Amino acid sequence: MKIGIPKEKNNIESRVGMTPAGVGQLVLDGNEVYVQKGAGIGAGITDEEYISSGAIMVDKNEEIYEKAKLIIKVERPVREEIKCIKPHHILCAYLHLAAHKEDTVELVATGATCVAFETIILNDGGKPILSPMSEVAGRMAVQVGSFYLQKNNGGKGKLLGGVPGVERGKVVVLGAGVAGQSAIKTAFGMGAEVTAIDIDVNKLRYLDDNYKSQITTLYSTPRNIEKAVAEADLLIGTVLIPGGKTPCLVTKKYINSMQNGSVLVDVAIDQGGCFETSKITTLEDPTYIVDGVVHYCVGNMAGAYPSTSTISVENSILKYARTIASKGLKGSCAVYPELLGGINIMNERVTCREVADSLGLDYVGVGF
Repeated sequence: MKIGIPKEKNNIESRVGMTPAGVGQLVLDGNEVYVQKGAGIGAGITDEEYISSGAIMVDKNEEIYEKAKLIIKVERPVREEIKCIKPHHILCAYLHLAAHKEDTVELVATGATCVAFETIILNDGGKPILSPMSEVAGRMAVQVGSFYLQKNNGGKGKLLGGVPGVERGKVVVLGAGVAGQSAIKTAFGMGAEVTAIDIDVNKLRYLDDNYKSQITTLYSTPRNIEKAVAEADLLIGTVLIPGGKTPCLVTKKYINSMQNGSVLVDVAIDQGGCFETSKITTLEDPTYIVDGVVHYCVGNMAGAYPSTSTISVENSILKYARTIASKGLKGSCAVYPELLGGINIMNERVTCREVADSLGLDYVGVGF
């Protein structure tokens, strides 16, 4: 199969869909792999490294779509790219369609098959391709939260770990999935006072056992959330409904109860965000202030660490890419049934129920 790895068009996205190691494996399998020149520069990968792995380098983004059938990228394509997508294409990326109706409608109109990494879900609930980015974002949420708590960065000037004789900072994490647990682990390791909130009692039980009751676990109710938010120095939202729009769990009223200089980080912003006051920001201009609270709502948080993120994602997607290239998408779904859930668009219809429901569009099952 002819496979294309384009350079991301978003000028603040430095990740790339495949490293030279992955390209080398795909070439060894007998595929032709086209890589756009400069695609890996942001992640510290040179064109020469791709060439030595057997890639065919092309100059323009448009050439990738002209030559390849399987397109592997990181972010949802921008409008300029969507114009290049044709019915024969299989597009694989983090699409996050539930918060982007116009892009979804345009992708549907291309006739292409679009596979969203974030809705590939195993029988045990694991998200093999989303989880690596969730792990990065969870750890990063505490790091950036601590940074913006500094007085010179707009925060209240409170050190999360405290020092002897001074109280520790309070970190509240909404959601105890992969991103939430990564945030909890990092905050706990920094010495913060941590509260985890989730609707899954089994996750709370796991956290309580794992941390030997050294963190606070709360069942997710409006009352518990309101009280915890009011006391938080750093509030981190990691709630996720795979494929669907994130529910708003924290109202503007709750935010207003936080002390001036407190910080919130909305890891769920790609799917719409879980705070009423959230609006998507960028790594170039990451924060804004509402009611004295610093908001960090970057839509591609893991893009801040493109080297780590690119390798981590490739570790998860390579087996799927190899199988699609050798067996086609239908044959790959027989090998990896979870791929069916990843197909968000096919035959000019939305094939992910959560996306369709979130955007008010018609849903049709995958046409295999």
